[in-house]
Amino acid sequence: MRRAAGPLPARTRSTTHTKTIMNRKLLIRIGLGVGAVVAAVQVQAADPVTEAMQAAYAPYRAALYRTNSKAQLESEQAIAQARQAWKALSERFAARPPVPYDKDPQFAATLAQVSALYERAAREARANQLPEAHETLEQVRDLSAELRKRNDVVVYSDAMNAYHAEMEHLLTDGAKTLAAPQGQLLLMGQVGTLEYLARRLRADAPAALLRDADFGTHLQAVEASVAQLRQAVLGGDAAAVREAISRLKGPYSRMFLKYG
Repeated sequence: MRRAAGPLPARTRSTTHTKTIMNRKLLIRIGLGVGAVVAAVQVQAADPVTEAMQAAYAPYRAALYRTNSKAQLESEQAIAQARQAWKALSERFAARPPVPYDKDPQFAATLAQVSALYERAAREARANQLPEAHETLEQVRDLSAELRKRNDVVVYSDAMNAYHAEMEHLLTDGAKTLAAPQGQLLLMGQVGTLEYLARRLRADAPAALLRDADFGTHLQAVEASVAQLRQAVLGGDAAAVREAISRLKGPYSRMFLKYG
């Protein structure tokens, strides 16, 4: 599973939600047991590639959501839309990417890798292999994030991805952690990390999203699910902890579909 990234600093946000990091120098530590994290002095600029990637990310999120909900027809349709959006992006930019991607020797190859993943996911969806299609689509998220990271570009999706990585770790290993020696203490450390990343979802949200009442509702649901998990861990009831862990995914998935 992917692990959580370090915090993104406060910044002035563009209307496209695109931020280009120009300096990554300052190391800080936070007293939450999370360890060393990186803050950056940033200058932001929108660029056409990232804008196109963000536009293509909307049908991608729908495809990821649909394949996870076991809806074959809807999954096929969503994957087709995501493939088309990525195809248009690749045709426009693969040969001659603009700044900041113009110095990236892996740019065209990464676009081709994503295209191949969409093709594979489409085949898997047609065969009603939706869990496999979902896992294939997860790799699109990784490649897109790596592409932006190589080129010092940060978008709000990165904060969502960081939360998702830690949430998935809890979903997979939380019960085992609780059953281990000093499991309650160890699990509380992971809850602290998730709480921090939930706060980051609010701190890093562009102003336009923070003014959106629907966004606020979704974010509050995510925050409430983390608060419920904290209370369950503090209470020491293993069954309540497992139940609270199982309730993390729903609020996040609904928020991701619309805003991730």
